[in-house]
Amino acid sequence: MGVKRYELSEAQWMRIAPLLPGKATDPGRTAADNRLFVNGVLWVLRSGAFWQHLPERYGKWKSVHARFTRWAKNGVWEKVFAELIKARDNKYLMLDSTLVRVHQQAAGGKGGPKVRRWGVPEAD
Repeated sequence: MGVKRYELSEAQWMRIAPLLPGKATDPGRTAADNRLFVNGVLWVLRSGAFWQHLPERYGKWKSVHARFTRWAKNGVWEKVFAELIKARDNKYLMLDSTLVRVHQQAAGGKGGPKVRRWGVPEAD
């Protein structure tokens, strides 16, 4: 069986699996299926769908979202990304521009031109 759309290949999985929490050797609870969880996260992020639309094969969307958030707070994703960017031949590198900082003087737009209705003369 081939890799489903948005899911990790065997080679990709083998590269990140040791970095993820929930292994039998880790303290605390052992993860039921990290690969299924990561594939579920990738499905949401790559498809652009809402978490509520996560296919049932990945588990309950609220549980997947809660675990995703927990891993983000604990720095798990940053550790994975730091490892993945080491590969010079990374064909799957994506840049997300949703976090772009603006110069502090550009934020807020105070003192800029005001919007006015057409046909209404400007006040002096």
